[in-house]
Amino acid sequence: MTDKLSILVRVDLDHARAQVLAQGHVTVHSIQALYVVVKRANALKDGLDLELDITKAHVDPEALEQLQDCSRTHHLPRIIDPQQTYCTLSVLPPRHNDTTRSQLLAA
Repeated sequence: MTDKLSILVRVDLDHARAQVLAQGHVTVHSIQALYVVVKRANALKDGLDLELDITKAHVDPEALEQLQDCSRTHHLPRIIDPQQTYCTLSVLPPRHNDTTRSQLLAA
């Protein structure tokens, strides 16, 4: 797996859905790029259901926590979206991350 972050967006405006697919390494720094893409996708249509698929990405625990917070609060970080536009974001977590690996190794 590469450290380079790759982002693909699929949009279905008829059904008010969008999927943001991220691959590569998601860190607390590279997550800013994801936020910007999610913000742009969210602006396409009111009430858009956004799905962030990071199942094939390597996600640092801090970055995953930030994404889950956005999903829970329905808002992106204020620095990215000062207007705090409502955002229906669901996060498909990575299949493997460092926390899971370390827990498996400890068992």
